[in-house]
Amino acid sequence: MIESDLDEVGEAPHITFLKTADLTPDSGRRFMTETYRTLPFAPAHLEIFGRYFQALADSDRPVLIHCAAGKDRTGMLAALTHHLLGVGRDDLIEDFLLTNTAVDLETRAPAIALEMEARTGRKPAHDAVVAFLGVEAAYLDTAIAAIEDRYGSIDAYLEQALGVDAAMRDRIGDRLSA
Repeated sequence: MIESDLDEVGEAPHITFLKTADLTPDSGRRFMTETYRTLPFAPAHLEIFGRYFQALADSDRPVLIHCAAGKDRTGMLAALTHHLLGVGRDDLIEDFLLTNTAVDLETRAPAIALEMEARTGRKPAHDAVVAFLGVEAAYLDTAIAAIEDRYGSIDAYLEQALGVDAAMRDRIGDRLSA
């Protein structure tokens, strides 16, 4: 098991956002877009992402990716894994967007809004909850564009930032393509 104490250190940025920002769909989208712009480069993310790929290469056991909300870091790792396996960008995005269907945000939003209100003392609108807790193609597109701006390609990011060299890439590909 690969664990991270990322969510245990101080107040998570999304909680600070919920406590202090205007809780509208547009503010939620702006916050999430900026989150995805920096997500691939945060030192704690680089460390956990690197350990994930190492475990994926070294293990013959099943691997489950999850995190607090199960959409941002999880979605990024799933997209990077798919890319490593040769999945095209359109299919990466399509898979990423399945998050919205899988968690049925429309139905769950009222209960989530009550939980947010209990944590923050502020009641968000239904559409703000859906925008904040859902995913949009623009989020993953933003992360990929930031990676390409900084590293030139996702492949270069995988190798230089996460240590996924050709040998590791081959082991992962062999394991997951079998």
